Amino acid sequence: MSTAETHSSHHDGTHSHRESGDYLARRQLKKGTAGWVLLAGLGVSYVISGDYSGWNFGLEQGGFGGLLIAAVIIAGMYLAMVLGMAEMSSALPAAGGGYTFARRALGPWGGFATGTAILIEYAIAPAAIATFIGAYVESLELFGITDGWWVYLAVYAVFIGIHLAGVGEALKVMFVITAIALVGLVVFALAAAGQFEASNLTNIAPTDAAGASDFLPFGFIGIWAAVPFAIWFFLAIEGVPLAAEEAKDPARNVPRGIIAAMGVLLVTATAVLVLATGAGGADAIQSSGNPLVEALGDGSAAKVVNYIGLAGLVASFFSIIYAYSRQLFALSRAGYLPRALSVTNSRRAPTLALVVPGVIGFLLSLTGQGDMLLNMAVFGAALSYVLMMVSHIVLRRREPDMERPYRTPGGVVTTGFALVVAALAVVATFLVNSTAALCCLVVFGGFMLYFGIHSRHHLVANSPDEEFAAVARAEAELE
Repeated sequence: MSTAETHSSHHDGTHSHRESGDYLARRQLKKGTAGWVLLAGLGVSYVISGDYSGWNFGLEQGGFGGLLIAAVIIAGMYLAMVLGMAEMSSALPAAGGGYTFARRALGPWGGFATGTAILIEYAIAPAAIATFIGAYVESLELFGITDGWWVYLAVYAVFIGIHLAGVGEALKVMFVITAIALVGLVVFALAAAGQFEASNLTNIAPTDAAGASDFLPFGFIGIWAAVPFAIWFFLAIEGVPLAAEEAKDPARNVPRGIIAAMGVLLVTATAVLVLATGAGGADAIQSSGNPLVEALGDGSAAKVVNYIGLAGLVASFFSIIYAYSRQLFALSRAGYLPRALSVTNSRRAPTLALVVPGVIGFLLSLTGQGDMLLNMAVFGAALSYVLMMVSHIVLRRREPDMERPYRTPGGVVTTGFALVVAALAVVATFLVNSTAALCCLVVFGGFMLYFGIHSRHHLVANSPDEEFAAVARAEAELE
């Protein structure tokens, strides 16, 4: 174990010390493997499972009209957020992503809070996706599988194993799987267009809620309750900056990659929402684990989409494992979480950062409650979006002269809009399932308590994120 060299206390109540070169040498990622096209592929692969499963539970909450209006508002929020993140990632390229931005803007407490929220999102999202993979496998009737738990175990074991083998390979594999999944959506769209009937969109019977109609069967409140499921169309795209330390020329390529990915996802979300609901009927697919397959019925197109849908789910499952391991790696390397979690193996993959959240996710997937797990992941995501948008606004105000190779169009007005919608989305998770959202809030509180009592006294001064902060402190003192 390395010995600490110098201790320093900071006015924010934290204490840090420098670690020897050996400490950081055992915590290295592979440099310079991804250009902007690979990063855009990563952005799409994080999210593409959301087109294949999960979004349709929003029909149960808001009907087609409620989910459509929620999706338009949320698409606007994500577009605004991605433009804000593109600026921050060009200015601060490090493996911590949102945590790095918040660490610079809001100090160690704000940085850790953001990293924790992202970690909750990324640890739970694969568990939700695992349950959808189970539903797709079951509908293929492969090997007579009826019970999902060992499917969940298999996907966790296989994909964590591939990540342990190294990242360059993983990103390329991911890119191919994502391309296949996009082809699957094209096949689906062509088949569904032939079965489309406008009356199917609004075939959920209206309730007696305020403002209820055929278009909004659950009334105005249904729009708000559909928000977490609209988020599933885009959830995790904010993970693109987590690849910054492993990208070529991150200041140029990360912004280009994340904006290109958002463009693709806007098209796929629109096509899936309108065509799946119009072909299968809102009432029939609202609680389905594999809505695209059910929307197409029994034909050969449905079989093709079922197989390819599995690729889409796997792509997101695979890439979000990458995301949680990088977020955990960054927090651990800087001393916010136990440091053993950031040690990398001979292939430059962080072993425990891959395995530990995987075990937790597998145990959560055993509930089989995909819609509940989705809502929990959205709680973490929306909370992190609030903190990241605050970070953008603070950095614009406090550090106007910071070098920003890319600047957000509209500046703080753009990120301010995303901030307001994200705050409403946090509340929406309590509307959908207050118990699940409360559980996440308790876990979040536990992490903050750990930081307050223990880890804020043991930060690593020469980790990249702490060095960014030290440079900013020194510049402020000079001024």
